Amino acid sequence: MKSVSTGAIRPLCFFTKRGDPMVCDISAESVTNVIREMFLEANTVLPEDMRALIRRSAAEERSPLGRSVLSEILGNIDLAEREKTPLCQDCGMAVVFLDLGQDVHICGGSLEAAVDEGVRQAYRDGYLRASVVSDPLFDRKNTKDNTPAILHVRIVPGRRIRITAAPKGFGSENMSALAMLTPASGRDGVVRFVTGAVEKAGPNPCPPIVVGVGIGGDFESVALLAKRALLRPAGTPNPDPRYAALESDILRAANELGIGPAGYGGDTTALSVAVEYAPTHIAGLPAAVNICCHANRHVVREIGGTEGDR
Repeated sequence: MKSVSTGAIRPLCFFTKRGDPMVCDISAESVTNVIREMFLEANTVLPEDMRALIRRSAAEERSPLGRSVLSEILGNIDLAEREKTPLCQDCGMAVVFLDLGQDVHICGGSLEAAVDEGVRQAYRDGYLRASVVSDPLFDRKNTKDNTPAILHVRIVPGRRIRITAAPKGFGSENMSALAMLTPASGRDGVVRFVTGAVEKAGPNPCPPIVVGVGIGGDFESVALLAKRALLRPAGTPNPDPRYAALESDILRAANELGIGPAGYGGDTTALSVAVEYAPTHIAGLPAAVNICCHANRHVVREIGGTEGDR
């Protein structure tokens, strides 16, 4: 066998005698380093897709107060990036989506521990607010380093790791909802449920918001669908035209509520709606809403593999 290493994280890929890649070793330390940098960036730099939606909304908002709020939000975004300070005082619970190539081998430590160490270093070195308590009910003591992270691992083909870091504040997380609808509820029932969740949330999630919607699956997976929906490039419609039309109808209904920027009234309650769906049981229609404020923070990185393995 021979081995080669590429990139700053120095993955080590082993090959058979025929030259076919067999397995790619990635050190736990490399994962930690990448996670650290991702959460530092995610907390201070808002992705351009989100900025574009806010700028467009500011240009179209008819309420003078609403336009003023959106202008302040845009100024805050620029200031946070320039000064390398958090976009929001709530630096979020660290949520990590990790697509792990089935031919990747993590060496030198536990994957979960590597992720937590990256989060620990980011929140310590960036002076980011630590918001995680060790026990949710009886002993609510702050862990002081924002760990453990929420880690979602999906095994996929290949020799690379795709990582998404998404700090999630709880002003918006607390406004999420789940309903086990019946098939008879149909499309209109889904629209009513999602719009009702946005109306109930009111100003609490710091509108304008992004609305992630999951439909299908089962009780636990539909909530994950809704959270994954928030990761889609903002304003990009579902590739299925039926679901794209559903997104458009929900967005229109949400903005007709008139909650507006910061809850002061106006046209811009929601910036976008993203729907993800999955097969489900014949007797059910699970639906979930995961709301995020305008600081829909996420960073994506890929590590591992060889130069031609992309």
